Amino acid sequence: MTLSSFFSFFQLKTFFTAIAGTCWRLSAWRWQRLGKFLGLSCLCCLLAIACGRPGNQSSPSPTPPASDSRISLGTTAKIQSLDPADAYEISSGNLLYNLGDRLYTYASGTTDLKPQLATALPKVSADGLVYTIPLRQGVVFHDGTPFNAKAMAFSLQRFIQNGGRPAFLLSNTIESVEASGDSELTIRLHKPFAAFPSLLAFSGACAVSPQAYEIGAGKFKPSTFVGTGPYRLAQFGSDSLRLDTFDQYWGEKPANLGIDVQVYSSSANLFNAFRTGAVDVAYQNLDPNQIRTLEQGAEQGKWQAIAGPGSNITFLSLNTQDQPLNNRIVRQAIAAMVDRPLLQNRIFQGKVDPLYSLVPTVFEANKPVFQNQYGDGNLPKVQELLAQAGYSAAKPLNLNLWYRSNVPNNVSAATTLKGFAQQKLGGLVQIELSSVESATAYQNLEKGVYPVFMSDWYGDFFDPDSYLQPFLACAKGSPATGCQEGDSQGRGSFYYSDRVNQLIDQERQEQDPAKRQQIFGQIQDLLAEDVPYVPLWQAKDFAFAQTGVNGTRLEPTQQFPFWTLNKSS
Repeated sequence: MTLSSFFSFFQLKTFFTAIAGTCWRLSAWRWQRLGKFLGLSCLCCLLAIACGRPGNQSSPSPTPPASDSRISLGTTAKIQSLDPADAYEISSGNLLYNLGDRLYTYASGTTDLKPQLATALPKVSADGLVYTIPLRQGVVFHDGTPFNAKAMAFSLQRFIQNGGRPAFLLSNTIESVEASGDSELTIRLHKPFAAFPSLLAFSGACAVSPQAYEIGAGKFKPSTFVGTGPYRLAQFGSDSLRLDTFDQYWGEKPANLGIDVQVYSSSANLFNAFRTGAVDVAYQNLDPNQIRTLEQGAEQGKWQAIAGPGSNITFLSLNTQDQPLNNRIVRQAIAAMVDRPLLQNRIFQGKVDPLYSLVPTVFEANKPVFQNQYGDGNLPKVQELLAQAGYSAAKPLNLNLWYRSNVPNNVSAATTLKGFAQQKLGGLVQIELSSVESATAYQNLEKGVYPVFMSDWYGDFFDPDSYLQPFLACAKGSPATGCQEGDSQGRGSFYYSDRVNQLIDQERQEQDPAKRQQIFGQIQDLLAEDVPYVPLWQAKDFAFAQTGVNGTRLEPTQQFPFWTLNKSS
């Protein structure tokens, strides 16, 4: 099979099942702790339950919605659980976003945090450890139970104590949570964390009825949900869900009478269902050719196409303790060798964006340090650096690149990187490709099995910290031994830097946003200098809506609101 036919073959596959969307958000070290969950192997879709930019709306709403309108949503995303204490897929998180309320959320079309069940931003103690939060009154749960501070404390305590997949997000941060009044919550942290209010906007940190749930390890209810949001769960099935509007909702009422979610068995079925008008909105798991066809139809006025930048990133993890990658110059040469536009166009038909930092471009803190320092396919730089490290055509650099065998775009990308090195570097770099199934890979990453490993990541909450701390922090180690315990070990890079650890601690404690941005910039500069990872691409998000549907919006915070959807009368 030729290289070009190889790419075409994979372009026709459902490669979006490997990108973002319903993917499990488990990092490698979390996978090792929670090995029974086979998450990141699915990694799907740029289609999007999440994201966009302000203004990325399908159309304004020129007429009021029809009084009897329900909205049908088509997807291929399987919902594993709707229990907030155990739901860790992107698809589940988006449903919880629409079914429940959290203390904080984001103003529509912006990345500005605003109160939801809280009535104001937290009052923070001088030492940054105690958060006092005033709560909304007059709110009731879907089962009629009144919402108050005790109910909110119960919800967060249950999230931590039941030991579900996302429990570490709060258990690693919160020391205690208690009702300090009927409408006041007090939370004490283990350590100061400036992004804590953003963490409280995590979809699973929503309020749940104390009458419908209980605290206890493993006590989950995956097929039910009783919260305070604009919709209540009326039906949960393996291939369909029904969300009805909640008539006692305290906030803005939905512009529709409910949402009918239909789960399709393949992207082809979803594609055909949307084209024939069987569903009002399609999101998740369409392949590049299907997306291109639907975009062309939108240009002809057949339906609407909504696109926005995503926050799912794909990168190479370099084992900094493995020869020859323990030589920083060699890692820098690899960074200079990567040609991101080649990957963008040859594999993804332009449906991803080149990425030049671990921090996606959806954040102002993004600094394209790899573009500035190395460029793309910078052959003179590669040759210069490898010569410094003692390599030549007679003594080539040998690399073993591992990728996930069940993620088609990883297969194509790895083959492209190898082909580029062979064609452009005249034997100076020899790349051996090896594959492994995702579940096995995530169990072995922290063991140092893979010299170079291609993986991806979707941040747990909307803050740059969620793209730096899980990659670069190390709790135990040294420059000589590398990371022996901590996040970078779990990522397979074993990176250790006293300076980076100090900067991460600083940004987590810094309450001044401008100063925090500066610290993020310094961390990214060190990332590009030390190269424990090489960023490759960033997902784009897509959604499609019929012409009669208004209010389709991809939020910049990676969420897809249902309550704005409506049909013209």
